[in-house]
Amino acid sequence: MFEFRLDATDGRARAGTLKLPHGVVRTPAFMPVGTNGTVRGLSPADLMGVGSQIILANAYHLHLRPGEDTVTALGGLNRFMAWNRPILTDSGGFQIFSLDKLRSVSENGVEFRSHIDGRRLEMTPESAVDIQRKLGSDVIMALDHVIPGESDRSATADALDRTQRWLERCHSQYSLTAGGPESQTLWPIIQGGAYTDLRLESVRRTLDLEDWTGIAIGGLAVGEPKPVMYSVLDALESSLPTRIPRYLMGVGFPEDVLRSVAAGVDLFDCVAPTRNGRNGQAYTSDGPLKIKNAPFKNDPEPLEGDCDCETCTTFSRGYLRHLFIAQELLALRALSLHNVRFLVRLGEQARGKVMEGTFELWCKNWLARYRGQ
Repeated sequence: MFEFRLDATDGRARAGTLKLPHGVVRTPAFMPVGTNGTVRGLSPADLMGVGSQIILANAYHLHLRPGEDTVTALGGLNRFMAWNRPILTDSGGFQIFSLDKLRSVSENGVEFRSHIDGRRLEMTPESAVDIQRKLGSDVIMALDHVIPGESDRSATADALDRTQRWLERCHSQYSLTAGGPESQTLWPIIQGGAYTDLRLESVRRTLDLEDWTGIAIGGLAVGEPKPVMYSVLDALESSLPTRIPRYLMGVGFPEDVLRSVAAGVDLFDCVAPTRNGRNGQAYTSDGPLKIKNAPFKNDPEPLEGDCDCETCTTFSRGYLRHLFIAQELLALRALSLHNVRFLVRLGEQARGKVMEGTFELWCKNWLARYRGQ
């Protein structure tokens, strides 16, 4: 059920095949984010139409509403969402970072004040596993302690140690609970901030604990400068097992995705494609495009000339600008759909180039065009 085959490499870039209970994922692959059990503005048919192989849902948000017991009663997360392909659930670690004014962290876990109704709730490593077990996702993530990217060494080391202790508890709870590895798999998360030695320590301690089926890199794209993120990925690459997929959490801007593929990463997720799309920003190979800008009023061209998504094969830039100016809901779907397809297609293109052995030159040329060089 949980197999990863490395199909080809070109430099450090990889093309792989990941087998999960609900289907096969060919990597590199971008995972659209369905925080509340839906990718905002897009239907399951939309996602399948743009080639999404796997999506992410968030255990913290689904725990708050409607609750994991409701999801279980309605047939599990796949049936609940009407999505018959793989799902990965994030444990709630990112909410420790993003909801910093609504939570407190202790050794036992995290106490949150609900952003919906203000009620208090606690999430522990054990409950994070139990929630995801009930949701029924293919891949469940360990609870980690995420802190801002520019945190000092002392705070980073403290968060790393807590993440490792929580991982041991997640692993124990996962091993005890019903279902077993034939239905779900648990992945750990590497922390350590911008400090290379702490990152390598996290990898060592994590790999000493278990023979994992996949491994995630967390705590990046959380405020640190982009060069720092790239340098961390470069430092980590040789220490990560080649036989399992590598998942970089929270990264979804085209340049970051492609540079991370070049550093040996296989999976990505981010809300940016849909969030930016709803705000009028479209991804293109020539860099981001702000469709609300006046020069697009009479533009008859599609967002991206060779893009095969419904938006680009149907609508002009001028029409899309009109939809945004008129505040039509179709505008939000159209750009979200395109942006998700753009990143899914970027993964497909990168995979093809790795298989051909031409990735490195293609990547260099692609990034130069994207940056307008």
